Amino acid sequence: MKRIVLTGGGTAGHVTPNMALIPRLKELGYEIHYIGSYDGIERKLIEQYRIPYYGISSGKLRRYFDWKNFSDPFKVLKGYAQARALLKKLKPDVVFSKGGFVSVPVIMAANHRKIPAIIHESDITPGLANKLAIPHASKVCCNFPETLKYLPAEKAVLTGSPIRKELLSGNRLKGLDLCHFKTDKPVILIIGGSSGSQFINEMVRGILPELLKTCQVLHLCGKGNLDASLKDTDGYAQFEYANQELSDLFAASDLVVSRAGANAICELLALRKPNILIPLSASASRGDQILNARSFERQGYSMVIEEEQLNESVLLDAIHKLFKERSLYIHAMEKSELLNSVETVVQLIDHAARKNNNT
Repeated sequence: MKRIVLTGGGTAGHVTPNMALIPRLKELGYEIHYIGSYDGIERKLIEQYRIPYYGISSGKLRRYFDWKNFSDPFKVLKGYAQARALLKKLKPDVVFSKGGFVSVPVIMAANHRKIPAIIHESDITPGLANKLAIPHASKVCCNFPETLKYLPAEKAVLTGSPIRKELLSGNRLKGLDLCHFKTDKPVILIIGGSSGSQFINEMVRGILPELLKTCQVLHLCGKGNLDASLKDTDGYAQFEYANQELSDLFAASDLVVSRAGANAICELLALRKPNILIPLSASASRGDQILNARSFERQGYSMVIEEEQLNESVLLDAIHKLFKERSLYIHAMEKSELLNSVETVVQLIDHAARKNNNT
């Protein structure tokens, strides 16, 4: 039996692509183990798959001053020692990492034990954790053509992001029923990211009366962001977040307004949903969402509005324009070569595992 260690954590985006790989790896007979942080979001997400989970010490390497910068390197060293011991015990044929700081000591330990390690970079430019991991990896998967120039040529592979199979099999009628929506009126899905966006929420609610004249609005607004005054508004459904029902809600949607996290927009591509991306501003991030969004815009997959240019009138005009031109965006997405990312990534994993077994 082939054995693999998956790693990655800190945010859902560093876990969900691993989750997408698990069913296919099981089909191929892999014994799967997961290394994450002690109590990060990855532990809760992975528990449902009933695979062995191992928590290790995890520190964050910050680009800014913080007193924790003096203690966290010791956490990383401890995590490295723990990862080395685990890999010695588990003896995996291959390691796959989706990133996040918990993955760095695992990849370094794999390199020390001469275990091939494959990592995945979601954004156009590698984050700090993956920058540290890349020298120790055998292959680096990425989502965007623009990323290839930032990676060692002999390691870089354009794969796209693995998408959970269940996300592609949603039921439109179930989604409409969940929202108490009609079948003869188009649906706009608003997603403000895993924790929601107060800015986007306010903007959408400001134009809601106008939107409801022609559309129904499905709003994933984030934890604690429900508006009680809109509870019984006809044609408007709001949820803090969606879990298993997300596939049905996507199936019910005709157009999506979303932040531009790499995994989120790759899901929109796989689902071929015409979309407007509102990337997180550079002042609130390292600017990766802006780069992600502009790449999708260049490829014809998305319309982009940067936060600094966004107001109610701009958003309303963009939604009306996208409805008129949505067939153009669907056609562009249908031509993408990155719609079978799970199989592409699994083939890389399987090749590395077999090669390791033969040496």
